Amino acid sequence: MFKPPELPKIELTENDLPIDLTMHHMWSDTQFEIIKRYVQEYESTLDKEHEVGLLLTSFGQSVLMQVTSITYEESVLMIFKGFVNGKEATLIQHINQLNFLLTSIDKSPKKEKTKIGFDTRR
Repeated sequence: MFKPPELPKIELTENDLPIDLTMHHMWSDTQFEIIKRYVQEYESTLDKEHEVGLLLTSFGQSVLMQVTSITYEESVLMIFKGFVNGKEATLIQHINQLNFLLTSIDKSPKKEKTKIGFDTRR
């Protein structure tokens, strides 16, 4: 019966481990910048009568959110604030769960067009 040779035991401390910089894309600040770019690009295509809405698709149903601000908490949470069915709402979501559709919604005739605010203060 074949027996593989015994490998030497290596002891590593936390300081010996390399930092995996390729994982940076998994942090909320990076996701925030990507979302910001896509929202602003989409927003620039809309006329004065429409605003950006997010169709949230991770609740087993579709929920349309009129987003007024997006921010994040380091290092893995995204925070979306706005309105759902006319009521104030806050969505706190892990970056691994981000899944939504940018869509246009009619702006309220009673107010100015709202642009989504991107808040980097935490």
